[in-house]
Amino acid sequence: MALFSIIITSHNQVSFIRNAVDSALAQAYGDKEILVVDDASSDGSQGVLEKYGHAIRLIKLRSNVGAGNARNTGIEAAHGDFLVFLDGDDVLLPWALDAYRRILDSERPQIILSTMLWFEREAPKFSERMPESVQVVAYETLLEKDRPYRASASALVINRDVFTKVQGWTNDAFPMDDLDALIKLFHSGRTVQVLAPPMVCYRIHAANSIHQVATCAAALQRVMKKEKRGGYPGGHMNRGQRYAFLGGPALFWVRKAYKNGLYGEALRLLALGWPMIFAAGFRKVAVSVRGRRAVQTIAL
Repeated sequence: MALFSIIITSHNQVSFIRNAVDSALAQAYGDKEILVVDDASSDGSQGVLEKYGHAIRLIKLRSNVGAGNARNTGIEAAHGDFLVFLDGDDVLLPWALDAYRRILDSERPQIILSTMLWFEREAPKFSERMPESVQVVAYETLLEKDRPYRASASALVINRDVFTKVQGWTNDAFPMDDLDALIKLFHSGRTVQVLAPPMVCYRIHAANSIHQVATCAAALQRVMKKEKRGGYPGGHMNRGQRYAFLGGPALFWVRKAYKNGLYGEALRLLALGWPMIFAAGFRKVAVSVRGRRAVQTIAL
């Protein structure tokens, strides 16, 4: 039984997967297991992964099931108390697990939201020297979060039992599955948001889903429709908070669709999401009036 299960998922990422696995193996914190779920790659990725031998637990899927189902396969095989997700094109920073452990000891959260450093081409070189401290904000539930957060599977650490209760990843929500997961976790217990330093490097490349504007817009529409038909926990009483949470992504993708000449997609998003955009604006004003939750510094 490990404290952390690092679940790396990959489909046809032979150019990147070694960086991801090596970053997990390089973690100094020892109470961990590393699971790599290869989602039926056909580009030689499996050959690269097989060379790691017993250093990782390799799960080779026979058919391509999608990111959400691949991560859920990893969850089913995991033994750790906390799940650390990492996409096959991203990289854990050397101090990540040590920092996560200190946060768990200090704040006892069920969920940790990490911050990311974006990079292109080669993975940045970092000293393995630990930062002296980490700045965090603690909330009794994720519903209370009052600071911006760039959602990503690679920036999520979740108690395994908690995530199992909300049925893990929703596969048909991709590429908005990270957003969908956060809404499902709104009432799942104490949450810590890391403000600094970053824990993960997010790789920017041509195949990133964020470049597929029409696909992302359609996926966001599915998430918003799921919210409107009552598909998320919390009931009608907490709908305003969920609307406010969705308003930021709605406005972002309305603008991005418009700038890319996808005027129909932009209008459909706006028609569906304007109440959420309004709720997000109202919440922003409310937070500016009452102030944000205090930042804490945890020594490492």
